[in-house]
Amino acid sequence: MKPRLFTPGPTPVPEETLLELAKPVTYHRSSEAKAILGEVTEDLKYVFQTAQPVFTLTCSGTGGMEAAVSNTLAAGEKAILCTAGRWGERWRGVLKAFAANIVAVEVPYGQAVTPEMLENALKANPDAKVVFSTLSETSTGVGHDLEGYGKVVAKTDALLAVDGISGVGAMECRMDAWGLDIVVTGSQKALMMPPGLAFISLSEKAWKKVDATPVRSFYLDVRRYKKSLAESDTPFTPGNTLIKAQRASLKRIRAEGIENLWARHNRIAAACRAGVQAMGLKLFAERPNSALTVIKVPEGVDGSGTLKTLEKKYGYKWADGQDAMKGQIWRLSHMGYTDAFDVLGALSALELVLSEAGFKLEVGAGVAAFQKAYAAGK
Repeated sequence: MKPRLFTPGPTPVPEETLLELAKPVTYHRSSEAKAILGEVTEDLKYVFQTAQPVFTLTCSGTGGMEAAVSNTLAAGEKAILCTAGRWGERWRGVLKAFAANIVAVEVPYGQAVTPEMLENALKANPDAKVVFSTLSETSTGVGHDLEGYGKVVAKTDALLAVDGISGVGAMECRMDAWGLDIVVTGSQKALMMPPGLAFISLSEKAWKKVDATPVRSFYLDVRRYKKSLAESDTPFTPGNTLIKAQRASLKRIRAEGIENLWARHNRIAAACRAGVQAMGLKLFAERPNSALTVIKVPEGVDGSGTLKTLEKKYGYKWADGQDAMKGQIWRLSHMGYTDAFDVLGALSALELVLSEAGFKLEVGAGVAAFQKAYAAGK
């Protein structure tokens, strides 16, 4: 049976990218490797929508998040944490490890932290140094108003740091225009790569704070990366085979155009939500994003068991809820190298599994609603 991957990371990888990974390993300090890193850096600047350098780290996205914290906060300095799910909690874990003074702006799973909530927190904590936020809260399907956050934070001396790991490349995100000071993402989501690389960019405002902050990390010291990138190099051994493959996926993004890419994700996401609701199911996120759709498991249905059947019988691998949400939600990714017909098939398979399990629905209603919404969205 053909496996079909619909988890919100890792995501499917284009064939031309996979072929790059099959080529022989080359020396990571060669002129060719430096030229490739230079190309990747320029294309990442396009994806981030920034004029600032984007640094390539050989680690997971969490390593990029740790770099954002360790380079901008001294021990005991105050950070405002906007958290609406598990990945907001990941920020909390990193902040605790670096002894930050955390002020949490927290909402229940499925809801979004609003710019107004953030503005109130900043007014109450004028000594906050950095605001930590999440573009796409992958655990719930919520998308946050980062443009609104940027307008609020720009009025203060604080920095705005963004976990864009599952959002950048799938959702509109304009680092410079929106006043985002630190943006982090990873290779294995909308950038259409296997796991292994993280990317981080910092504004001029952020660099001033970095320069005033004591060095707190050796491997993740962004000062080292800045110095090395001036010569199209990295301070430590890079995942050069991954970087070469990432170049191929970034060229695909360049060819499509970033605004066309955002529009495609928006169109598929809207159609997916229409299909889900036509099946008699409910969305989990109050402010859904375009990277994935999260569905409430209906009463009387075995949430985790349904996903096992989807994979075993039809080859579709969706994601379960995480931690306390396990068995309560289904997470369907439609980011990166995933098109409308891929998602249409995923919804069709869910209809079949639910119908076979005795759940009352009109088989084909979700598929038809998806098609109608997708056609109307052109």
